[in-house]
Amino acid sequence: SKSRFVMLDTHQDTSKTIHLYPLENYNFGVKSPQHEKDTSVQERFVLMEDNYQKEGMRRCVEGVLLVHNHGHPHVLLLQIGNSFFKLPGGRLRPGEDEIEGLHRKLTNKLAPVVAEFHPKWEIGDLLSIWWRPNFDPSIYPYCPPHITKPKERKSMFIVPLPEKCLFAVPKNLKLLAVPLFELYDNPMRYGPVITVLPQLLGP
Repeated sequence: SKSRFVMLDTHQDTSKTIHLYPLENYNFGVKSPQHEKDTSVQERFVLMEDNYQKEGMRRCVEGVLLVHNHGHPHVLLLQIGNSFFKLPGGRLRPGEDEIEGLHRKLTNKLAPVVAEFHPKWEIGDLLSIWWRPNFDPSIYPYCPPHITKPKERKSMFIVPLPEKCLFAVPKNLKLLAVPLFELYDNPMRYGPVITVLPQLLGP
């Protein structure tokens, strides 16, 4: 059975219905591990600064994939290690289109190796844009007015899932379905971006 989830579009003053399907509709396999290019937060920002000197502002895309379990919306999150969670997605190549790049990243992170089993990704509405002014963890849902050269722009899109599909997750990662009530007001565990998804999604 599917569940209807109404999302408020604050830009158009309208609401849109997203169909969510039960978590048990989806099958989860594993594939070869995918290791991060950095091994610490400090190393991540050093690498980001190096790339900024070569390519300019880092552009990232992330997908918000929703299912329902016990009638409540859940977000699919990747867990790295014991305490780091992120939405599936990643850094765009120079000049790469956001939609095409998110297709590529979702396939890389979550699709089976065999192409015929790839989910048919449908990229939905842009949910929010986040800006990183400096090479540090601070990130905001707006670009501070005194910042003329932000270091990162992160775009988050709704990705409505088909009724059924097969995921394959790198074996060094976990794919978890986390309920919105667990994410709400929980930045210590999920960070400042993921923890506001309930407000962004809610009617």
